Amino acid sequence: MDTMTPSTEPVTEGQIGKLNQNLTARLLKHKNELPSNLFQQVLGDETLLDEMYASILKRVDAISNLIIRKVKVNRNRSPKEMLDATGRKQYTDSGVVAKMPKGEGEETEVFFFNLGRFVNDNDLEKEYDLRGLKPADPYSQAAVNEADPAFADKYPNGTHWKDANGKWCFAAFDRWNGGGRSVFVSRGDDGWDDGWWFAGVRK
Repeated sequence: MDTMTPSTEPVTEGQIGKLNQNLTARLLKHKNELPSNLFQQVLGDETLLDEMYASILKRVDAISNLIIRKVKVNRNRSPKEMLDATGRKQYTDSGVVAKMPKGEGEETEVFFFNLGRFVNDNDLEKEYDLRGLKPADPYSQAAVNEADPAFADKYPNGTHWKDANGKWCFAAFDRWNGGGRSVFVSRGDDGWDDGWWFAGVRK
């Protein structure tokens, strides 16, 4: 298991220079959309740099506790076979299970992050975006929990998606006190409490 932890080394001048190069390139690409006189006024706004720094800090903080797992994913299984392979007690809606997204690729990296607070499904999408991720398909998430059945004991994990009617659906792996290891797949938009880790893959 790989966990991204903050380095004790400060950011380098080279990294800062690379950020400046990227920003310059982006501004030059869109310079025809930026009137010179208005741009000059923005440059004089003392809060601009504060806002830019705050945005960078927010994104750095967002990825500071990522857990990364690389897994092989068998996408040839039926959704039921995929869940059976995890060896967990299942609490599922068969209709939702049958139409779970399968994702793509024989091998993938799955990223898990925790917010430490309650979040609803709509706001959770913004948290994925902040980290440059999209919700993991249930097959990729299940592959992590199949390869390491104890993972969800410490890191109860979930993902979500919308069905054809725009309703939120979810897959959640957990261990209940006295209930053993379990997986839940159903519809629901009640949100997630502070203990959940969210599974994502790169966009």
